[in-house]
Amino acid sequence: MVSFGKKSAVSKQEFAIVGLGRFGTSLGRKLVETGHTVLGCDRDPGLVQRYSHLLTQTIALDSTDEEALKEIDIVSYDTVVVAIGTNFEANLLTSVGLKSLGVRNLICKATTEMQRDILLRVGVDRVVLPEFEAGERLATLITSPTVVSQMILCPGYRISEVAVPKGMVDRSLEDADIQGRFGLTVVALQRGASVIPTPKKSTVLREEDLLVVLGSDEAVQKLSSHV
Repeated sequence: MVSFGKKSAVSKQEFAIVGLGRFGTSLGRKLVETGHTVLGCDRDPGLVQRYSHLLTQTIALDSTDEEALKEIDIVSYDTVVVAIGTNFEANLLTSVGLKSLGVRNLICKATTEMQRDILLRVGVDRVVLPEFEAGERLATLITSPTVVSQMILCPGYRISEVAVPKGMVDRSLEDADIQGRFGLTVVALQRGASVIPTPKKSTVLREEDLLVVLGSDEAVQKLSSHV
């Protein structure tokens, strides 16, 4: 357990995850592995204790209590994820409270499309359905905004669709040297409605292009954060 107060600025993002079930812990573990700060919250002290070694900070609290959320300065986190799955009432009340407090980026878990629609109506910024968006996949997407989509091939290895970094616009694939600099294989290039399989080294990258690359999680994240 740690004390909470005003946090100093850090280069990595800071996340708070409410709900330490399978989805929440999977997401939190992946975020920590990629160097981010994660606060894990749950009303069950047993879960808080069990996962305290996986996350940066953990605390037991009732997330439907706005005063409890204020005490941990929840609005100071870059992104808050509500990962409460079995109790939709608690999920909804928590989400409404977080938006009322002024959380900047709120992502919530839903188990049905109806729940998703309700959460979006109360102001949630993004809703995920775990059947389609696993915790590890969400971790990559919310920390690498230029990653549009991805398919996990095996742990730590994936095919991802990444927006062309600004520094590579108007440069050829040979000049960008994505294989040499990032260890990624460019398997295709999406340009508007067209897809160019195994593009030539002379292909000049455009601002609206999407690179379809094959490689490790770390390599994809490095490319997505390249300026």
